[in-house]
Amino acid sequence: MKTITELENYLTTPSDALMEDLKKIDGDILILGVGGKMGPTLAKLARRALDEAGIEKRVIGVSRFSSGNLREELEGAGIETIACDLLDDTQLQALPNVKNIIYMAGNKFGTVGNEHFTWAMNAYLPGRIADKFKDSRMVAFSTGNVYPLTNVLTNGCSEDHPVNPVGEYAQSCLGRERVLTNFSHKNKTPMLLFRLNYAIDLRYGVLLEIAKQVQAGKSVDLTMGNVNVIWQGDANEYAIRSLLHVDHPPTILNVTGPETLSVRWLANELAKRLGKEALFVNEESDKALLNNSSKAHQLFGYPRVSIQEMIDLVAEWVANDGETINKPTHFQEREGAF
Repeated sequence: MKTITELENYLTTPSDALMEDLKKIDGDILILGVGGKMGPTLAKLARRALDEAGIEKRVIGVSRFSSGNLREELEGAGIETIACDLLDDTQLQALPNVKNIIYMAGNKFGTVGNEHFTWAMNAYLPGRIADKFKDSRMVAFSTGNVYPLTNVLTNGCSEDHPVNPVGEYAQSCLGRERVLTNFSHKNKTPMLLFRLNYAIDLRYGVLLEIAKQVQAGKSVDLTMGNVNVIWQGDANEYAIRSLLHVDHPPTILNVTGPETLSVRWLANELAKRLGKEALFVNEESDKALLNNSSKAHQLFGYPRVSIQEMIDLVAEWVANDGETINKPTHFQEREGAF
């Protein structure tokens, strides 16, 4: 896999299970925050699955579309687009009332020094969204960062683990969940809180960051010695299929891959494929930010793309100097300062 076209084709190839589930979902799909890292391929996956299944349904992507050619790209793929600043209430209220909402808008990086905007996006805006779309069903993206660091021997936090977010970004994400839950109680709006970490494709993500360090002969930081990852295509499919699992009060769903992965092991595996030696700095802790996604795997099956395949693909991409997105995960961060 050497081109963006090949990558996006792979990311947006629908499974039979996705197409079958879409047949059970009535109404169109509105994606709020389609301009982020995952939004474009999620929209294209939904559109492609509907087309291949012969289902008449609109997919509408909402973003500011303030730069680049994403709007034209999405429309070329058959996705309707609406330019909207969600924090502008006049623009928000003008959005069409659609039966199915996938809510992806939020702020993470640049929180330090700009905390007020992060709280506005992550904790104020959800109330306005929930009020506007009170008669819809909603899958709202959240994060595993709402959980505390846990011992690497415990297999991570399941959905019933007490939350204890570290840092203002994670706290604001819990704020989003609490506000949405309030409106779900008030309006009987069926929702699902999609606690994700860490989605990857070949242009960004934990594996890419480790691979680039190895390729450059730089030391890999072991401060956060264990991680979870999931292929972006699998995470996007889970999100769309989650529209069948909303409830009030909201369903909580952890989303990641099945393994607790050693960063040291990942670096060594990537080094083998890149013909390099992995170098390390710092030492592993016995605690890490880990997410137990067994409930999602019960609902949707294991991810189609395995960790070994992800390692192969990322190593090949880096070896061939593939295009990347400059959006680091900061997965090493233990104090929640993003």
